[in-house]
Amino acid sequence: MLSLQKCGFSELYSWQRQRKTKQEFCLHDGPPYANGEPHVGHALNKILKDITNRFYMMRGYKVHYVPGWDCHGLPIELKALSEVKGVANLSPMEIRQRAREFAERAIEKQRSAFVRWGIMADWANCYRTFDGRYEANQLRVFYKMYDKGFIYRDYKPVFWSPSANTALAEAELEYNEQHVSRSVYMKFPLLKSPPKLTSVLDGSSPASVLVWTTQPWTVPANQAICYMPDSVYSIVKCATTGEYFILAADRVESTAAALDTQFEVMSTCKGEDLADGSCAHPTIPGRVSPLLPANHVTMTKGTGLVHTAPAHGMEDYNVASHHQLPTDCLVDEGGFFTEAAGPELQNKNVLEEGNEAVIQMLQAAGSLLKEEKYVHSYPYDWRTKKPMIVRASKQWFVNTASIKATAQEVLKKVKVIPTSAVNRILEMLDRRTFWCISRQRSWGVPIPVFYQKDTGECLINSETIANVIKIVEQQGTDAWWTLPIEQLLSKEAVAKAGGHDISDYVKGQDVLDIWFDSGTSWAHVLEDAEQRADLYLEGKDQLGGWFQSSLLTSVATRKKAPYKTLVVHGFTLGEKGEKMSKSIGNVVDPDVVINGGEDHTKDPPYGADVLRWWVAESNVFTEVLIGPVVLNAARDDINKLRNTLRFILGNMDGFNPETDSVPASEMYIIDQYMLHLLQDYGSKVTEAYKEYDYSKVVRLLQAFCSRNLSNFYFSIIKDRLYCEEEKDPKRRSCQTVLAEALDIVVRSFAPILPHLAEEVFQHLPYKKDSEGVFRSGWIKASSGWKKPGTEEAVEGACAIRDSFLGSISGKNALEYEVVIVIEPGLLFELMEVLQAEESSSVSQLNEIMMASQTTLLSEFPKETSADANIISGTFLINLEGGDICEESSYKVIVLPTAKAKCPRCRRYTSNSPSTPCPRCMKVIAGKGSV
Repeated sequence: MLSLQKCGFSELYSWQRQRKTKQEFCLHDGPPYANGEPHVGHALNKILKDITNRFYMMRGYKVHYVPGWDCHGLPIELKALSEVKGVANLSPMEIRQRAREFAERAIEKQRSAFVRWGIMADWANCYRTFDGRYEANQLRVFYKMYDKGFIYRDYKPVFWSPSANTALAEAELEYNEQHVSRSVYMKFPLLKSPPKLTSVLDGSSPASVLVWTTQPWTVPANQAICYMPDSVYSIVKCATTGEYFILAADRVESTAAALDTQFEVMSTCKGEDLADGSCAHPTIPGRVSPLLPANHVTMTKGTGLVHTAPAHGMEDYNVASHHQLPTDCLVDEGGFFTEAAGPELQNKNVLEEGNEAVIQMLQAAGSLLKEEKYVHSYPYDWRTKKPMIVRASKQWFVNTASIKATAQEVLKKVKVIPTSAVNRILEMLDRRTFWCISRQRSWGVPIPVFYQKDTGECLINSETIANVIKIVEQQGTDAWWTLPIEQLLSKEAVAKAGGHDISDYVKGQDVLDIWFDSGTSWAHVLEDAEQRADLYLEGKDQLGGWFQSSLLTSVATRKKAPYKTLVVHGFTLGEKGEKMSKSIGNVVDPDVVINGGEDHTKDPPYGADVLRWWVAESNVFTEVLIGPVVLNAARDDINKLRNTLRFILGNMDGFNPETDSVPASEMYIIDQYMLHLLQDYGSKVTEAYKEYDYSKVVRLLQAFCSRNLSNFYFSIIKDRLYCEEEKDPKRRSCQTVLAEALDIVVRSFAPILPHLAEEVFQHLPYKKDSEGVFRSGWIKASSGWKKPGTEEAVEGACAIRDSFLGSISGKNALEYEVVIVIEPGLLFELMEVLQAEESSSVSQLNEIMMASQTTLLSEFPKETSADANIISGTFLINLEGGDICEESSYKVIVLPTAKAKCPRCRRYTSNSPSTPCPRCMKVIAGKGSV
C-alpha cells in the first residue's frame, strides 16, 4: 500500500484529466450488475479496460473512464427479498428500498475490489442506474423514441416468466438443451371438408386432421390449424382404426411409426387444396378451428399441420391478426389458467397440473393418439432458472424492425475486434423485429405513462414527460410511487390530451427493461457534444445485450452509433476448459488470487499483477482459462521478468544517464544494434496495444527480454560491465543501452503491470521522472536508432558465432580461439567494422564470439593445427530494402587456446595463471589496486 501511495495511484485519474491536451480517449464502461461478489469475469473485463486506458494516458491522451453499475431488475429484487420474511406483504416502496440497499452493498464490494486490482478510474463520479439524474436522462431517451414512433404499446405474445411474473425480452433468456416436454399427437375431427377434397372425404368414414405439439396446455387457446400452401399433403387410412387422417406427405412414414400403426395413402393434394376446411376443437364443444395457410409451417418434425394458439406464439398471432381470429389469453401472470379457461382448468399451473389436465381432457374426448416425453431446447428465465411460456399481454415495445436497417448501416462503420463478431451482431439485429421493454415489477424505472381509468387509453406527451423528468431529476423515480398523481400530472397536460380531470387517470405500474436502463447510458455518461465513445469493451454476451441496446437507442434518437470501436472478449473457464462450478471445485476468487486463501500453501497470495498478467497474456478473443497451473505460470513469467530488471538495476550503480550517457554514434556496434532492436521493439509493442492485442504485447516482451537481453546481450556485455574501468567509455556505452532498455521495457509493460513498473522506477539509482512512470509518458525510442547496416553486421557475426558454438556444444567458448575466413566482399567488410586488426582478444567481434581470441582472414591459412575443427556456413546479407542482396560463405576454424585464465576477468587471455591479462593490468593500474 505504501508503494501505491508513493506512486500516486489514487490521484492518477484526476491528474491526467487536468492535463492541457486536446487529445481525448473515451472508454465507456458497460455497467456490471450490482448483485453479487466480484468474480474473475469482472477481473478479465476491468483489467482489459485498465490496460487500454493506461496505454492511452501514457501516450498523452486525457482518458475519460467513468465506472458504472446496472442497479435495477429482477435478480437484485429477488436477492433483496430473499433476506426478509413476509415478502407478500411488502409495498412497492418497501421492495424498492430493500433492493436499493442490496445494490449499494454489492457496488461497494465490487468497487473496493476494482480499486485493489489497480483500476484507474473516476471513482469519485461513478454512475449508477438508480441515480435520479441518470433516470431522468433515460426517460428523455424514452420520450424521444416514443415521439418518433419507435416505442408503442400493443397486445401481442411475449416471452413470459411465470416464476417472476413479468415479460422478458429474448436477450434475457437462456436455453436448457435437456428440457423435457410432454408432447402429444392429437386429432381435430373435420367438421367441414375442404371443397376440393369432397370426392375423397365424402363422410362415409370419420376424418380428422393430425396435429403434434410439445405444449398441450396451449390447446384450449387453439383458434386454427395451419398448413403450408405449397407442400404436398396426404389423406391416409389408419390400419388400426379405419379412420381417415390428413397430414403432410413428407411426414406420413414417421408419424405412422410414432403411432405404432400403418397408414394407407388414399390420395394426395396440394396444401392450398385444404382451403375452406374446418375442424371441431377437441376440448371445447362448439368451437370451430378453421384450416388456414401459413408460411411458418415446417416439414422437419410433427405432422406438417400446426396447432395455432394466437395468445401463445408470435407466428400464430400474426395468422390470427390476418384472419381476424380471437387472441384471448387464458393464462394469468403467474402461469395459471384463468376462469375463462373453464372450471376444469381454472387456477391450475399450465406447466404442471394444468398441462396434465389438458392431456386428460384430450384423452376423454378421444382426441389423444399418443403422449410421450420429448427432450429439446427450451427457453428459461436467465434469472430464476425456471421455464418460460409465451403469453399474450399488453406491453410496451421498441419497433426494432424500423430501426435495424439504419443500425446495420451505422454498425458497418464501427471497427469491431475480432472481426468475426460483426456478423454475429448483424444477424442478431436482423432476427429482431421488436423489443419488449416493459416489466411487471417494482424495482426499476417506471414507464412514465398515465392511463384513462375507463378506456385504458395512454396519456403521454411533451408536457407530462417534462414534469415527470423534472421531478425524477430531483427526487429519483421513487417519486412515481410516493407522490400523488396530482403532483406528477398537470391539469394543462390533461387538458391538452382532451381529458377532463386528473382523477380520471391512474399511474402506470410497469417498469423499463434493464437493457433499456443500461442501453441509454451513453446519454448520461458521455460528456462531449458528439456523445460517442472511442471504445466499448465487453464480453461476447453483450453482442445481443448492451452493445445492441445501446446501438438501438442511439440510432433511434440520433441515427449514429454510440461507439467508434467494439472489442469483444470471451468468457472465463476453468483451466481444463470447463465451466466454473462450486461442485467441481474450480471456482477462482480474484480476492484469493491476490491476497491468498486461508491456507497459503494451497492458495498462495499472488498479488494484483499476477492477475493482470493472466488477463494480458490470454487470448481474450476466445474463452479464457484460469486455475492454479495458469496462475503459477503467470507468477513464474513475472519472476523471469523481475530477474531481467534486477540485472539491469544491479548494473546501474554509479551511472547517471544525464551525465554519463554515450552518444549512439560513439557506441560499440553491438550497443548500437541493441538500440536498433529497442526501437523496433517499441514500435511493434505500440502497434499491438493499438490493436488491443495484449497477448501479443506479452509475447513481444517475453521474446525481447529472454532472447535479446538475457540470452544474448547480457551474456556479451558482462565482461565490459564487471571488468572494465568504471568510467571507461566501453562500459558507459553498454550502461547507456541498459538504461534505455530499462526505460523502454518498463514503459512497455506498465499498462499491464503498473505496480511492478512503479516499483522499478522507485528503485532507480539515479533520479528519473520522479513523478513515476505513468506521469512521464510512453516509450521514447529515437528513430535515429534504426540502423540496418549495423543490424547486418551484428547478425552476420551472430550467425558465425552460432556455427562456432555449435561445434563445441556444452563447452566453454572462452577456452577456444576462433579463426574466421571470409573471401573479400560485403560480409568481410562488415566484420572488419567489428574488428579492424587481424587478431584481437578485446575487439567487438571477439566480444560477440565470446572466445579467447578472434582472427579475421580473407583467405584460408596455409597451415592449421591438427586439433582444429573447421566449420563452413553461409549468411544472406540484405541491405537497402533488398536492393543490395548477397549470400556470402565463411569458414570457422576452432582450436583450443594456449592462453591461461586471467585470475581477475576469468577469460583465457593471460600469459600465466597467476598474472592478470593485459587488459586487466591496465584497469588495475588505473585504479591503483587489484
